[in-house]
Amino acid sequence: MSETELKPSVDMETLVSLCKRRGFIFQSSEIYGGLAGAWDYGPLGVEMKNNVKRAWWRANVQERDDMVGLDAAILMHPEVWRASGHLDTFTDPMVDCRNCKSRFREDELDSDVCPNCGERGTFTEPRMFNLMLRTFVGPVQDDAATVYLRPETAAGIFVNFENVLTTTRRKLPFGVGQIGKSFRNEITPRNFIFRTREFEQMEIEYFCHPEESLRLHDQWMRDRMAWYERFGMKRDRLRLRAHAQEELSHYSRGTSDVEYYFPIGWAELEGIAHRGDFDLTQHAKFSGKELSYFDEERKEHVVPHVIEPSLGVDRCTLAFLADSYAEETDDKGEKRVVLRLHPAIAPIKVAVLPLSRNEKLTPAARDIYARLRKHWMVQYDDAQSIGRRYRRQDEIGTPLCVTVDFQTVEDDNAVTIRERDSMAQVRVPIEGLAGALRERLPDVI
Repeated sequence: MSETELKPSVDMETLVSLCKRRGFIFQSSEIYGGLAGAWDYGPLGVEMKNNVKRAWWRANVQERDDMVGLDAAILMHPEVWRASGHLDTFTDPMVDCRNCKSRFREDELDSDVCPNCGERGTFTEPRMFNLMLRTFVGPVQDDAATVYLRPETAAGIFVNFENVLTTTRRKLPFGVGQIGKSFRNEITPRNFIFRTREFEQMEIEYFCHPEESLRLHDQWMRDRMAWYERFGMKRDRLRLRAHAQEELSHYSRGTSDVEYYFPIGWAELEGIAHRGDFDLTQHAKFSGKELSYFDEERKEHVVPHVIEPSLGVDRCTLAFLADSYAEETDDKGEKRVVLRLHPAIAPIKVAVLPLSRNEKLTPAARDIYARLRKHWMVQYDDAQSIGRRYRRQDEIGTPLCVTVDFQTVEDDNAVTIRERDSMAQVRVPIEGLAGALRERLPDVI
């Protein structure tokens, strides 16, 4: 399919409605009118978000012998942000509408017409706005007590470079992966969880010899694209876009974005940057500590170059939700909404559904439910007709349903496994149920 033929699989309004209705994502502080740029993950949303993080960690840390993990503090010494350039350069151009008093990022306006009130030529001159959120430590709120909520997780890796190198005795190339919260005082948070003020990142800083950095940058781009496809994202909705020279950050020697075709169109999903030696050099300069690596084969000290794949958990979760959404019409003309989530990403792996609430079925169904919970996240549902329950599970992306009926308790001690995507059904003995389900849950651990 060509890019001109692409259409969003779902509009944002429909997706937001599904997320609230089924317990994926809620507006933060909703009973008080909400807070812009902040969202809460509900019972299904937190499971899905955790699954996204597990899939990323598994592929990028657990399965690789050149990666280790880290969990650095959110609050850091303020000089960290002076060294990284965030205090001076982490800004966006902001304008106000004189008519309606709304604020916007100037670089995201298409014209001089205010998107809020429709007036033309009412914008103020742009002024630079620092995106870091400031707070204080200790009992006195003065400049000496000022710290910042980190705007990215990368800095925690750079300032721990020597600690990681010493304790793990790694040789180049090696990487450090981290998942954690970051905060940015966005002028205009919007598009659901696409752009928020509080978000979670999955970042890698991959340290390598300068002579190998270009090759490894290319390799990481291939590896990251393969990860999305491994977990079911459609290839025609993904693309790599290299930054033009004028787009590059001051430290970047080359950056490419993995872009996804969201309901809002093509937009950045992940950045894969060649940061050169900027970060280690800066932190060595400001801290007075030597942050280099002794290459025993070359018999020389080098400041490693860094490749940084950086992905937002929330934005990635949004992409998986949008990518998996489908609407179908059955033989009776009824609409079926399905999230065709990869089993590793789906919040619930198996649903146990007794045919009815009959007292003969409940004990067997409850026993199966208790057994399966030891292996996966499982949901028990006995409300309404079996058809309606199948539809509910389809809509939240559950790959498999297990139905307990009268034949189960009166005859064969077997149950029916129903598959989400094909709706095919197969009868299996309860004794071998866990194994049969495992065979149908690829890449799930």
